[in-house]
Amino acid sequence: MSATSCLHELFIASARQDPQAVAVVEPGQGSISYGELDALSDRLRDRLAMLGVGRGDRVGIYLPKSIDSVATLLGALKAGAAYVPVDPGAPVARGAYILHNCRVKVVVVAASLADKLGSALGELGATPASIAVDVSLAAGSGLRSALDAADRQTAAVAADKAGNEPDDLAYILYTSGSTGKPKGVMLSHENALSFVDWCSESFSPTAADRFSSHAPFHFDLSILDIHVCLKHGATLILIGEDIGKDAPRLAQLIADERISIWYSAPSILALLAQFGGLARHDYGALRQVLFAGEVFAVKHLRTLSTLWPRPRYFNLYGPTETNVCTWYEVPLPVPAERNTPYPIGKVCSHLRARVLDDGGAAVGRGSEGELCIAGPAVMRGYWELPEQTARGFFIDADGTAWYRTGDIVNEADDACYTYLGRRDRMVKRRGYRVELGEIEAGLYRHAKVKEAAVLAFADEQAGVSITAFLSSDEVKRPSLIEIKRFCAENLPLYMIPDKFSWFDSLPKTSTDKIDYQRLKEIG
Repeated sequence: MSATSCLHELFIASARQDPQAVAVVEPGQGSISYGELDALSDRLRDRLAMLGVGRGDRVGIYLPKSIDSVATLLGALKAGAAYVPVDPGAPVARGAYILHNCRVKVVVVAASLADKLGSALGELGATPASIAVDVSLAAGSGLRSALDAADRQTAAVAADKAGNEPDDLAYILYTSGSTGKPKGVMLSHENALSFVDWCSESFSPTAADRFSSHAPFHFDLSILDIHVCLKHGATLILIGEDIGKDAPRLAQLIADERISIWYSAPSILALLAQFGGLARHDYGALRQVLFAGEVFAVKHLRTLSTLWPRPRYFNLYGPTETNVCTWYEVPLPVPAERNTPYPIGKVCSHLRARVLDDGGAAVGRGSEGELCIAGPAVMRGYWELPEQTARGFFIDADGTAWYRTGDIVNEADDACYTYLGRRDRMVKRRGYRVELGEIEAGLYRHAKVKEAAVLAFADEQAGVSITAFLSSDEVKRPSLIEIKRFCAENLPLYMIPDKFSWFDSLPKTSTDKIDYQRLKEIG
């Protein structure tokens, strides 16, 4: 465990060791040094403290990925609060629900979205203080300008150290909920530090490294990107949504920015392998390729490792509730005859793993069961959902709480785990964990939808394809354009179904419930 007790102290130590080193780069826009980032996040800490933020509070981040948002999460941590990153590209009602649900005291919001968010929060009866940031001003200038304007009204004084303890919350990440509402996964400073320390031990980063920041900040992959990088005084390269899925531009950026440690969902790497034109660029700086969030199709991994033969490749596995809990280094080259995915590997050194049957009994190696994880990285629970938290754990005879991942695995003789599938209706899509019930809940909000059932199907190219089965009482059903537009306004992009099938009425079981098995057969 780190000598520090709080996540942000890792960054502060790096800033003091080399304040002139480049901390964060916004490609094409500018950069900020460790010293400048430390000072900017201190200023935000002081403003947050003046607004009443203290130890144990929550600060919402409703900003696109930027130096501003990195400074904001550090400022929130320095103020003693947990940061709550929200996707500004998702429907505003979803973001407002999240910020209201965890009762943020302050939200730092993009100025262009402030009015819409304020209205949505007001409809929920929430009135947190806000700091509006002009995100068109790059390299931290937006937040700096917002703080300058606030200081002209009333100058903020330097705040005292918050005095956090390891068990205090560091951040809350919201994931899909089976009720149709997102649920907040509570992670403490201890949870985060145990993971960051494990990454340091396993990947040996240095101040010379340049980390990719491909994942959005509300996605748990961002914890490695940001905090492991800043712990080691390395440089974080921010990759915005505009370029993140544009394979040729992304390929160029990785080469131009000399990224040495890459981390993303496999779908992005598959896109790069197929359409990035990787052979045209020099990737001599790239030394590690990490991927997590979904199964990496072997044919795309083979192509990528042929085009990028120098780096080491690591398959990382773990839900938001544990962050990475197993890992596997892919042996290269990938054999031409291999067509099955690689294992998710061995349990990380800071955690313990067990494979249990439905009754909670351990199964032997080679037998299928649910992977359960215990250790310092396991979440504190779901925000204000004690029953769901209790269901998420198996408590053994000695009182150890084992998080039930919901993933079915088997363990080989070498202690490597192979992922076999999900226990419930939760799927991984584009690296995000998606609860099919949340998509159904969103579809039911359409006035012309009478019934909705959503199923996931295996797809060789995309990994998973989602189909929505719908019925309507209306003679004229919504057109494909209309239903897709509705989904775009009510669901995050990664939850929008790939296919819509309309029926007069969905098939039912003998107990008058929607017959999902029949729909699965219909496809």
